[in-house]
Amino acid sequence: MNTATPVETPSGKWSGDENFPVGSWLLPARLRPQVAVFYAVARTTDDIADNPDLAPDDKLARLDGFEKALRGDAAGDPVYEKSTRLQQSLSECGVTDQHIRDLIAAFKQDAIKLRYDDWDDLVGYCNLSAAPVGRYLLDLHGEDLADYAASDPLCNALQVLNHLQDLKEDYLELDRVYLPGDWMEQNGVTVPDLAADAASAGLRIVIDRALDGVDDMMARARTLPGRLKSRRLAMESAVIVRLADRLTELLRNGDPIAGRVALKKTDFMSCGLRGIPSVWIGGNK
Repeated sequence: MNTATPVETPSGKWSGDENFPVGSWLLPARLRPQVAVFYAVARTTDDIADNPDLAPDDKLARLDGFEKALRGDAAGDPVYEKSTRLQQSLSECGVTDQHIRDLIAAFKQDAIKLRYDDWDDLVGYCNLSAAPVGRYLLDLHGEDLADYAASDPLCNALQVLNHLQDLKEDYLELDRVYLPGDWMEQNGVTVPDLAADAASAGLRIVIDRALDGVDDMMARARTLPGRLKSRRLAMESAVIVRLADRLTELLRNGDPIAGRVALKKTDFMSCGLRGIPSVWIGGNK
């Protein structure tokens, strides 16, 4: 049954539609409901930001409502029940609300910012739109804050990979371009090139340069599973690292402008079969 409130604009996506595991069975059963509550707010607010039929001011107003509810300013209002439930969950688990507020800040940025000047500008967006998810999971599992140093680049790499997959769709549906503008200019790429039947030579250079950036992030991210105390979180992280490497390979060899470049079921199976045992062999507790 669809129980969405009028403020929400559900896309129909859920955690199973994501490229990478969100609260999978690998995580401790006692924590999965908490992750689901966090994901519900993240998904709902992301859907608002990505709705092509809403004006920017309308998006910002709706997102403000969910953010205020996290502060307890909408107690008893069923419209923001998801935020209220998350507030309670975070309080019970002793996890800060900064991570979800950073995500909402990223979605507010999506409502009004359509272009990125350079790589640092794009990574700055990822620091709000992706890194907080990993930080939330680390905090929920009681991991060391120092592990953010490996989690942040993993989450940011995943975000860049998602952007590269969706280059054409993001432009055509939302007029968003998640590529460094200076790299595009240097290689003679214009925004309308994203609507072509295939990537131009210049756009291919920009895509590959972004994948080089992903490689740099992944060099730090691969240390994450071995740093974690939670064996279950380490297993999920190890699988995600391998999925990211596989998607990077697919995007190196494929053209996201010509057609969707995506992971297959066999990729998920292969990465799981290699990632999970690596943690047991590595000795995580």
